[in-house]
Amino acid sequence: MKIKNITKVVGPMPIRDPYILGAYHYDQYPKGNGKMGPDPTLLAGKNLGNDFDREAKWRMYHGETIPGFPHHPHRGFEIVTIVEEGFADHFDSKGSKGRYGNGDVQLMSAGSGVLHGEMFPMLDDENDNPFRLFQIWLNLPAANKFTEPDYKMLWNEKIPRGSFQDENGKNINLKVILGEYYGVKAQEPLKNSWAINPKHHVGIALVEMEPGAIFKLNAVSKTLNRFVFFYDGTSTISVEDYKMQERFIADLAGDEEIVITNGDKKAKILILEGEPINEPVFAYGPFVMSSEKELQEAFNDYRRTQFGGWPWGEKESDLVNPKDSGRFASYNFDKEIDRP
Repeated sequence: MKIKNITKVVGPMPIRDPYILGAYHYDQYPKGNGKMGPDPTLLAGKNLGNDFDREAKWRMYHGETIPGFPHHPHRGFEIVTIVEEGFADHFDSKGSKGRYGNGDVQLMSAGSGVLHGEMFPMLDDENDNPFRLFQIWLNLPAANKFTEPDYKMLWNEKIPRGSFQDENGKNINLKVILGEYYGVKAQEPLKNSWAINPKHHVGIALVEMEPGAIFKLNAVSKTLNRFVFFYDGTSTISVEDYKMQERFIADLAGDEEIVITNGDKKAKILILEGEPINEPVFAYGPFVMSSEKELQEAFNDYRRTQFGGWPWGEKESDLVNPKDSGRFASYNFDKEIDRP
């Protein structure tokens, strides 16, 4: 059976081992107010600090003046954050900070424990600020859950891509974040990632198809978990013989060739693949561990140590970089700077 299930995504994506969670945010933010937030008059009626109304065109999430997620802890897994449109500002307890967006990808291993914040500044004061983000939680095997936290940027300009035509001459654009597709190989994963071993077949890619284009996923293995999320398009795509609408995700066989045919409008899909880790998973809130004991220890350690504490001053909420910062990544309290 090539298609195991097809589900509409109204919250977290229904994905599984080696993935823990898949979140998709698309917010049609208005023009900025000069202070990287929306006009305060637009905040009337919003549940500031906990704004998750799925019916709204845009959300503040846990932000109060700037949308986003003020600092919070994690332990035991890796986070892949793809900002396809708009910008995100990053700060963490290990002394890293940065701004990335418009196609950039951040890889961050929480490892033994880290605090991080991710806010979404509205940098354009003359036009709307559309924002599109994927956040994928990729589990760490038990042996790597207590490794040193790690973080690096994959700048949009440097992410491997492929542009080719199908057998009918239709154009397909491919952007490979992890793994390898059609001979396009991703940059090196984080050193303790499940993706570091090619035998684990971890693949994350974005595919853009012109009308009528046909994209094929090769058979890999019987144990592979494979998902295709159709996230942007006004038509439908066909996964094998099943017509799928926007915001639906397909759970697919890993040992079968899968044929995806686009409809009559441009379409964008996200591919998630990987061999399962096949270890116990105990997840609650921001922690993903291998036993109930480890999970309780994570909460206790955080209460006791705050994973090293928050080094960025008294401001805990809505912390962002200066408006004119541009895209950058700073490591170890500005001792190393990386720019596109």
